[in-house]
Amino acid sequence: MIIHAQFVDILARKIYPAEVAFENGRILQITPIETTESLPYILPGFIDAHVHVESSMLVPSEFARLAVCHGTVATISDPHEIANVCGIEGVDYMIENGKQVPFKFYFGAPSCVPATPFETAGAEVNAKDIENLMSRPEIHYLAEMMNWPGTVNRDPLVMEKIKIAQKYGKPVDGHAPGLKGELAEKYVSAGPSTDHECFTYEEALDKVKLGMKIAIREGSAAKNFEALIDLIDDYPEMIMFCSDDKHPDNLAISHINELAARAVAKGKDVFDVLKASCLTPISHYSLKVGQLRADDPADFILVKDLKDFQVLATYIDGEKVAENGRTLIYPIKNEIINNFDTDLKNPEDFKLKSKGNQVRVIEALDGQLITPEISGEILEKDGFAESNLKKDILKIAVVNRYQNAEPVVAFIKNFGLKNGAIASSVGHDSHNIISVGVNDESICKAVNLIIQAKGGVSAVSGDRDEILPLPVGGIMSASDGYEVAAAYTRIDKLAKEMGSNLNSPFMTLSFMALLVIPDLKLSDKGLFDGQKFEFTDIFLF
Repeated sequence: MIIHAQFVDILARKIYPAEVAFENGRILQITPIETTESLPYILPGFIDAHVHVESSMLVPSEFARLAVCHGTVATISDPHEIANVCGIEGVDYMIENGKQVPFKFYFGAPSCVPATPFETAGAEVNAKDIENLMSRPEIHYLAEMMNWPGTVNRDPLVMEKIKIAQKYGKPVDGHAPGLKGELAEKYVSAGPSTDHECFTYEEALDKVKLGMKIAIREGSAAKNFEALIDLIDDYPEMIMFCSDDKHPDNLAISHINELAARAVAKGKDVFDVLKASCLTPISHYSLKVGQLRADDPADFILVKDLKDFQVLATYIDGEKVAENGRTLIYPIKNEIINNFDTDLKNPEDFKLKSKGNQVRVIEALDGQLITPEISGEILEKDGFAESNLKKDILKIAVVNRYQNAEPVVAFIKNFGLKNGAIASSVGHDSHNIISVGVNDESICKAVNLIIQAKGGVSAVSGDRDEILPLPVGGIMSASDGYEVAAAYTRIDKLAKEMGSNLNSPFMTLSFMALLVIPDLKLSDKGLFDGQKFEFTDIFLF
C-alpha cells in the first residue's frame, strides 16, 4: 500500500511530502515527492509510557478498541492491579486477552504484590514468581518498585527482584513520590530508571540529573502535566508521557494525543513533544514498535495537523485499526476471572465508638494522589462518631473483599457529598471495597451493591441506586468499552449531583487506600501514616 502525506521525521527534525510504501506489516520505503496537494501528516503512533489498563475498567482488548481512535499504538502496561487480585493468573489473563487484538501491549512483572504488609490482598507475587515472569518474552520490564523505603534501605527481597530484572537485561520502573536529594540518589542507584510519580518540577529535576527518565502523568485523578512540562525544554531526551490511570469516560475522549496538543499549545518544540510521545519509550524499553523508518513495523498515524493532533487514521503492523474517530477493531468474547468472597454487611458494622470529637482526617486533593493529614471535628451521637456534613468531614470505610472481616472506618474531607454514599471495589492497591458516605446506612447499601455484583462502582442517593458491574477481577468489565464509558458517565454524574465537586470522584476514591502515597490513607487493617509507614490512631487525644 502507498500513502502520500507530510512525513514528520522526528529525529532529523524535518517535515516534507513523501510517499510511504508498506506491505506485509512493514515499511518498505519512504520517498520524498513534490506536490502542491494538501496532505495530512504521517508520524509514528503514540505510546503510553506507563498505564494500568485495569484502571480504564476495561479488559485489554476493549481498552485497545478505544485507545487506537486517539492514535495510541502501544502501552507500557503494569498488570499490578489484577495481580493483587488474582496473582499470576491475572497477569496471564491480561497477556492472553491483549493478544486477541491488533494492539501492542508491553506488560511488566508486578514488583509489589501485595504492595505493603499493611493491607489484605488477594494474592502474592514472590521472588520466584518474578524470576518466572522475567524469563518470559511477554514480560518486558520490572514494573514500578513502589516499596521505596525498602529500595533505599536495600531490603533483601526488594533487591533480589531488581537483580532478577537486571539479569535478564530488562528495565526497572520506579515509583518514588516526593523523593529528592540523598534519598532520590539512593533510590536511583538501586536500579529504577523511570518515575511517573513526580509532582513538583524540583523533584523531577533531581531525578533527571540522576539519570531517570520522567514519565509526565496526566490521568483521570493525578494530573502533573502543568507542573512538569517545562522539563522538556532542557531535557527532551529524558521525557515521556503517560496516563497511569485513566477511567473509561476519559479514554473515550482522548489519550496521549491530548498531552501532545497541550504541550505544543504551551509553545514546546513539536519535535521534542513527538519524541516524548512516540520514540523515547521505544528506545528505553526496546519495543518492537515502528518508528516510521524503512523495514520498521508499519505502526503509524495520520493526523490533520501538528497542533490539535486530530487523528485521521491509525495503523498497527500495516492494518488500519481506526479511522476518523471510529474503531475498526472488532469486539472479542471475553472470559471472566475473579476473587471475591465476603458476606453482605449491616449498617451496624460501620459504627465507630467515639473517643472524642477531634480526629485525624484524610484530605483528598483534586488532581493529586497525595493526601495530607489534617485535624477535624466530627459529630458524636449515642457514643458513636458520625460525619460532620457542615464541615465536609465524611465517614470513609474499607471492607475486606477476600474474606469476612469487620470494616475499618475513618474520616475524609473534600468529597462534598450532601446525601447518600459512593463505593468502589477499584481500591488501589489491594482492591478491597472502599466507600465514602454521609451515614452508615448509605455506606452499607453502596457496599452491598458491590458485594452482590462481585465488583463494581456504586452510588446510592435516596431511593436511587446505581451500579456499574465490574465482574473481571472486580475491577474490569468485558462489555463494550463505549457502553462502559457511558455507564460510568451516568454514575459519575450522580456522584456530582450528590454534592461532589471533585473532577473524578470515583478515581479519587480508588486511591484513598493507596498506602504507598503519603500522607494519610486507610486500609482494611487501619488508618495508615504514609510518612512513618505505620498505623496511627483516628482520634486525637
